[in-house]
Amino acid sequence: MNRGARSSQDVGDRPTPLSAGPPAEPGPGAHRLASVAIAAIVVSLLIMIGAAVVRNAWEHPYIALPAHGPPWGLSRHLSIMSVSEAMWVAAILGGGGVIAGLAAIARGARPPARLLLLIGLVATVTFVLLLPAGSTDALDEAAYGRIAVLGHSPYLMNPKQLGALHDPVGLNAPLVWNNQFTLYGPLSTGLEWAAAKLGGTSVARIILWLKLWNAIAFAVVALVLDRVLRSDQARRARAHLLWSANPLLLWVLVAEGHVETFGAAAGLLGLILVRTRRPSGRADAVRWLAAGLLVGAAVEVKVTYALFGLGLVWAGRRSLAACLCAGAGAAVAILPGYLWFGTPSISVLFARDYLSSIDNFYQLFAGSYGRTIPGQTVVGALLFVAVALLMLWRFPADLPGLPAIGPALALSAAWLLLWPYTFPWYDAMVFCLLALYRPSRLDWVILAQLTIGVFALMPGNAGTPPQHALAVINNDLLYWVVPAVLLLIAAGLVWLCLTGRWKMGQVSEPGAQPPGLAAAAVSGR
Repeated sequence: MNRGARSSQDVGDRPTPLSAGPPAEPGPGAHRLASVAIAAIVVSLLIMIGAAVVRNAWEHPYIALPAHGPPWGLSRHLSIMSVSEAMWVAAILGGGGVIAGLAAIARGARPPARLLLLIGLVATVTFVLLLPAGSTDALDEAAYGRIAVLGHSPYLMNPKQLGALHDPVGLNAPLVWNNQFTLYGPLSTGLEWAAAKLGGTSVARIILWLKLWNAIAFAVVALVLDRVLRSDQARRARAHLLWSANPLLLWVLVAEGHVETFGAAAGLLGLILVRTRRPSGRADAVRWLAAGLLVGAAVEVKVTYALFGLGLVWAGRRSLAACLCAGAGAAVAILPGYLWFGTPSISVLFARDYLSSIDNFYQLFAGSYGRTIPGQTVVGALLFVAVALLMLWRFPADLPGLPAIGPALALSAAWLLLWPYTFPWYDAMVFCLLALYRPSRLDWVILAQLTIGVFALMPGNAGTPPQHALAVINNDLLYWVVPAVLLLIAAGLVWLCLTGRWKMGQVSEPGAQPPGLAAAAVSGR
């Protein structure tokens, strides 16, 4: 990634050029493994869709369905334990299916990329038409949008205050976060305002629009990956396994309706626009400007996407013109929104809830869930900075023609695994980039992190009493098991950095273009 980084040849991995050599012959059972992977993914998605259909039977708070039209759902009496068991199976099948598919590709099999894309798009549309399941965040976002529609600022008014006005949307806001002002950026607030304007006083309809925005963003990422990698069937199939047909991502991003999807789409589009390290003419300068604009839009969704901006700066660090162009574009995107909402929109970035532990390994040292260790944020920040610098130094070389993807991925992966405050839907910023990168052991590190996180939060907000067996199981998972596994995963990332044993794979077809060249073709260059 820079002159200090060791190449893959230094650590014993000698990948051939992207267009060299015949494709790997499928090993014994490779095609069968690919079929098993697709079957596991489909079954996982069917279980998740079933849970979303009967969402009101197990998740709190209850969401009243509109008299006509979507979102739709069924009212059935179900045991919360049976739902939980089914969702745990779905999480294992989902993560295992993706892993099996990647292993099949490494053995020479070629799962149909179009089929994987179709599975993902069909699941996306289906989840949009159903109530949100697995998280109550969409209800909070509906309340913030309603606050904005009424002419107030969600940075100064919270859902509880909205409910005190006897507003129907505020009265339906979940209790967990109803004292919290929005922690997201002005663009997120704009999307919530638009959904609330279109949805009126129906919580279900507002969330339908919110999920539609997220679904469009998810589909945009899937189609962009498909387009950029269209000349390489192996890497195209890998990208759809990691993103488009990944049941875990579909659940936490689309079914739950998290706005991080929009940030991932904007940020990815910005990063792939940059194909040189320095502007060599007006066209390149415009690309850097547009890249900064799109990455700035991602930052306006959620501030953590500033890591994409750092990746952009790292890619153009030897060119003042490149950095100035990107910075100007970012300023155009970021400043108007924050100037409009004023200092409250900035002060929430330093709120307690951004600096506390949820399910990361710091929990092990805190002693119990919800507590913080002294200086936890400082410790987390120092560890993140150290590992981020290590990643930038030791991460394998950039993708040909896409110099901003590698550094953005390195920084995002370090943040995801080391920061004290993480949830599975934060993985959007890593997976949209990982899908473009070459296969490596980083795949298993990030997939393990996502799988254990989703598994631990299944089925989500069931409202079980503390003495219930499910509550006991979930507490043990969140307090001890998941933090311990996450600690091992973070240690694995550091081990890869120190040893350089990334085991960079090569699964490309003869004549396949590097992703950067394919990206150039998208714009007709």
